[in-house]
Amino acid sequence: MHIPSLALIVPLFLVTSSYARFVMYADEWHPTRPTNPRDREGIDHIVLAFAPSNATASFQPKVPISTIKEEFPNAKVMIAIGGWGDDQFYKAVASETSITTFANDIETMLQNTGADGVDIDWEYPGGNGIDYKEHPNSEKTGEITAFPKMLAAIRSAIGKNKLLSIAVPGKEIDMIAYSAETGPEIWPSVDYINIMAYDLINRRDTKTGHHTSVSGSEKVVKNYLSIGAPAEKINLGFAYYAKYFTTADYCTASPLGCALVPAEDPVTGKDALTSGAWTFEKAHMEPVDPSNLTVSTDGTCGPETMTTCASGCCSQYGHCGFSDEHCHGACQHAFGTGCTDPDVFGSWQKAMKNGVYDEEEGGEYFFDADEMLFWTWDTLETISRKFEDIVRAYGLGGVMAWSLGEDSYDWSHIKRMAEELGKGGEESCPSGSSSSMSTPTPTPTPTPTPTPGSSHQCECVAEGYYQEDWCYDKSTGEYYCRVYYDWT
Repeated sequence: MHIPSLALIVPLFLVTSSYARFVMYADEWHPTRPTNPRDREGIDHIVLAFAPSNATASFQPKVPISTIKEEFPNAKVMIAIGGWGDDQFYKAVASETSITTFANDIETMLQNTGADGVDIDWEYPGGNGIDYKEHPNSEKTGEITAFPKMLAAIRSAIGKNKLLSIAVPGKEIDMIAYSAETGPEIWPSVDYINIMAYDLINRRDTKTGHHTSVSGSEKVVKNYLSIGAPAEKINLGFAYYAKYFTTADYCTASPLGCALVPAEDPVTGKDALTSGAWTFEKAHMEPVDPSNLTVSTDGTCGPETMTTCASGCCSQYGHCGFSDEHCHGACQHAFGTGCTDPDVFGSWQKAMKNGVYDEEEGGEYFFDADEMLFWTWDTLETISRKFEDIVRAYGLGGVMAWSLGEDSYDWSHIKRMAEELGKGGEESCPSGSSSSMSTPTPTPTPTPTPTPGSSHQCECVAEGYYQEDWCYDKSTGEYYCRVYYDWT
């Protein structure tokens, strides 16, 4: 890695502010995509989720890469491997041979699909995954040293022309494989570090708190910077969903730090269905008018079909029945009878109207005393504050969000993030200059010589940098050379 000269440090940070990446995950469970180009402006990387870690070579996304590229013509399209629930990564790092095989399988997948790169979403190397009760962290210590080797093998297999990113945990307790010792072996292999700065409270916690506050997100970023993660490779993560938790007590007086009902089985770690995520989709955002409902004839129910069960409960996933899975765990009260848990849908309607902003922490929350539910989520205002206090303040390389379809009610979170990305450092490029994140032809010279002419042609290049052009900083009245670092 080349160290930038002092003359280029400020311009480099201006670049990351004004031309930051916008990485968007698109998952198969929330498949809605914007049909209006205006609703997807600014997104320059799409990450399709997920390919399984134990069947990578043969994977084909449900939506062809070619279709995604037609919809997002200026975006790189990547494939994510893993995700929460994928507990098979240990097989990939079992030996040097398995690591090589896994890396080669990824290269095969990229060739077969035409994807521009791969995202490794291992939750989490070293332990604390979905199987942490069955396979404790003491069984996974070898993964800590194997993880960097796996990334290096993937980089070698796919080459420098394909992108490699990693999705990394937000909670410090899950950063088992990410330390000052392992970081230097991880960062050189990857192009981007997608920090999941959300789910900072999850079903293993015992008290209420913000799941993606400004202060919590800033702490996460500082944790990675402190172990050497390059700021320009970091993408700050945003969540397009709220989270809810069932409280053990009435928390009206002090909703933050209030005791929770156990949200997972203490023996198996299985979800107890007392908490969950609530996406910003149309089915979750609009109140239900009972007069518009009809009785289901095929066993499906819910806001998507606007049908109600003839008898029994309407499950979270829109099916009529009488089992515990139907009647417990975000059972849809408005579309059936017999639900045994709180009315999550109705509670969210109240939360949206009566949310409380925590100025100190930078997060929105609401406690529903009727349903004993605590809610936590990002608003458009907290999104903007994260850009100001974190993305621009720390010179991060970009942002990412989970996930595209989860913002399909009005695409407002995407629009706000694109708007904030457009603000940058209040720079403007001279007429005729490029404003895209294309990779110019490298033209290295030994020393920087920032001497813009009347046409502002870029002559400000240094070893390890890609030449681009001059941009004008309105706040200082000065021209700066817009350059890109050559991490190869």
